[in-house]
Amino acid sequence: MPNPQLYIIDYQLHGEPRSFIIRLDRLDNAEAWHWASCDAGIGIIPKFGREKIKKVSRPMAERYGITHVSWRVSGDRPASASQAPDSGSLAGTPG
Repeated sequence: MPNPQLYIIDYQLHGEPRSFIIRLDRLDNAEAWHWASCDAGIGIIPKFGREKIKKVSRPMAERYGITHVSWRVSGDRPASASQAPDSGSLAGTPG
């Protein structure tokens, strides 16, 4: 039985930084680009877990302004730990 983990995906949409958390069994770069495009409103989110859909590729995502996609397991430090987090980036967080 798969053991889902929480992942944080960071990306930029038209130069604006965005980030979200997703629960998946596994994540790789191709999946991260697809889910970033879904978060941006470009990709299709499957209605059922086993539904086969066409994934959004990196070149297609870049055509819509998605760049700098990176991901990590939730709880790991971001690649640029010296950068202060944006106080208004999380909904419901006092800023």
